[in-house]
Amino acid sequence: QVQPVESGGGLVHSGESLKLSCAAPERTLQHLGVAWFRQAPGKEREGVSAIDGEVDKTYYADSVQGRFTISRDNAKKTVTLQMNSLKPEDTAVYYCAVGVVSWSWAEGYGMQYWGKGILVNVSS
Repeated sequence: QVQPVESGGGLVHSGESLKLSCAAPERTLQHLGVAWFRQAPGKEREGVSAIDGEVDKTYYADSVQGRFTISRDNAKKTVTLQMNSLKPEDTAVYYCAVGVVSWSWAEGYGMQYWGKGILVNVSS
């Protein structure tokens, strides 16, 4: 069974940066896409960003466009989410998911494997 593992979360101040990593077996990352989701207390899960498994096409939620960057490193068997200019409203548990990334990725469709999540806390 493939379970992605997230790392890189933590506590930062508003305006600072964090880089999240999603690790999975190389054979998995080479053929499947990866998406990041987040869920804040009392709120629904939100699709943050995704990268597909074929041509590395990337997708971003409007709320993070221009601040977050998703990228793939097959050699390191990871997909990273570079988060810049963080805001308190970015505070959430962030989940990495692996699967087929399509137009409905933000709703979770196509995601086969989910990580356990990691906390990102942005203080004002």
